Amino acid sequence: MSDLKLIVLDNFKEVGEKIVNHLGVDDCLIDFKASRFSNGEGKVNITGTVRGRDIFILSDVGNYGITYKMHGLDHRMSPDDHFQDIKRVISAISGQADKITIVMPLLYQSRQHRKKGKESLDCALALQELERLGVNHIVTMDCHDPNVCNAIPNLPFENFYPTNTILEDYINNENTDDLLVISPDAGAMDRARYYAEMLGVDVGLFYKRRDLSKVVNGKNPIVEHMYLGSSIEGKNILVVDDMIASGSSMLDVGKKLKEQGANEVTFIATFSLFTEGIEEFDKAYKAGLFDKLYTTNLTYIPKEYQEKEWFHTVDCSKRLAGIISTLHKHESIKPINNSKEKIMKLLEEKNNNKVKELHK
Repeated sequence: MSDLKLIVLDNFKEVGEKIVNHLGVDDCLIDFKASRFSNGEGKVNITGTVRGRDIFILSDVGNYGITYKMHGLDHRMSPDDHFQDIKRVISAISGQADKITIVMPLLYQSRQHRKKGKESLDCALALQELERLGVNHIVTMDCHDPNVCNAIPNLPFENFYPTNTILEDYINNENTDDLLVISPDAGAMDRARYYAEMLGVDVGLFYKRRDLSKVVNGKNPIVEHMYLGSSIEGKNILVVDDMIASGSSMLDVGKKLKEQGANEVTFIATFSLFTEGIEEFDKAYKAGLFDKLYTTNLTYIPKEYQEKEWFHTVDCSKRLAGIISTLHKHESIKPINNSKEKIMKLLEEKNNNKVKELHK
């Protein structure tokens, strides 16, 4: 894999280092420097060799922990800033690479994936812009709406899921008795159903009733969460979604589940953005409204958040390394997506161990 090269932007450096270790490829990182003028305008200078190489550009557009100086003031990098840096890297390569793959686990503007009235269609526009710049392949994780790939029908768009990685971690660490999987809204139902089928348990749904006469922070506010499904009482609940933004909706679901007699309530989200901070989660945990949150390291989470008693981070670097290696070697991605047998084996081993403990 000598022609495999990675350009890891600073916003994904920690996970990028783990990916490099899993790949086990010497000298696969390309040196570059991203800098800015004092007015905030940026540029990228690549010092390593890119000619004829298979380039993977890795970026976390959700990393708000990076700052730069603009007119002498500290300025936090936004998703727009990060996406602009991706384009700068592509421009700096100047068409010399054999192939360019963008690895963007949190897809830029993924929540603005469809048009309502006179709205901008940002995710589609961004994907089309990458295509025009000469990108050959786009890799993302748990895309908010995979159908956005229709905006670039001639460009390979791979949407992978960390579900099995999360499940392996959960099965190894938690009680899997009396489980029930819950979708917090209709949009997450397919994901919840997949979790339920993998675990061999029932699935339920909360329906969000909204006040369509008002708009708060760009959305119609939720009036009530209504539960549809089998009995919750005494069950260990998994509430699964692709993303936690402010988290108010997830916390409301947790409260209702506890009120209806749920035992343990575990939240699972691929991306935990905490756009309104983490204080409400701390309060909810102390009030017994949920027991744990499982999330991934696919987007930035401050270290002080990760140290919370209720917080559990699932490391997806090995999975990303496997995806990159498979795509570089032009191998089938089917084995990457099909690990149900491994999950079933883990569950069987756990159940067998429980039986052994009972007979001691």
